[in-house]
Amino acid sequence: MQRKIAFKRLDPDVPVPRYAHDDDAGFDLFARTEVTLAPGERAQVPTGVAMVIPEGCVGLVWDKSGMSQVHGLKTLGGVVDAGYRGEVMVGIVNLGSEPYRIEKHHKVAQMLVQDVLHVDLEEVDELPDSLRGNRGFGSTGK
Repeated sequence: MQRKIAFKRLDPDVPVPRYAHDDDAGFDLFARTEVTLAPGERAQVPTGVAMVIPEGCVGLVWDKSGMSQVHGLKTLGGVVDAGYRGEVMVGIVNLGSEPYRIEKHHKVAQMLVQDVLHVDLEEVDELPDSLRGNRGFGSTGK
């Protein structure tokens, strides 16, 4: 199902968000400014766009695969709610061993838009048993 997302460029020079290929899950977001990240450093990278995520949906900001796999850049806190109208910012950390320069107008992240399921939250005294129970990380083996 197709839905429209209205967006506004806050910087007339910034590239518009777009899908690189027709069958891509996410559309690309571009850096409004140049940012250099030292190893271990975090930054907020402005995209130069504000947008209207459709009601009942969320925009999820994800890594660009090449930046993540090759250079160790990881996006942080990438939830854009339907009611937010400010500039989309990309939180990013350099987990690599070398400084990385994000150049102005280069792809910095991708956004996936997904439906949101709202649930009724109910506090209980006990939770029902399950096969897994409370076994956590690593409990399912390798």
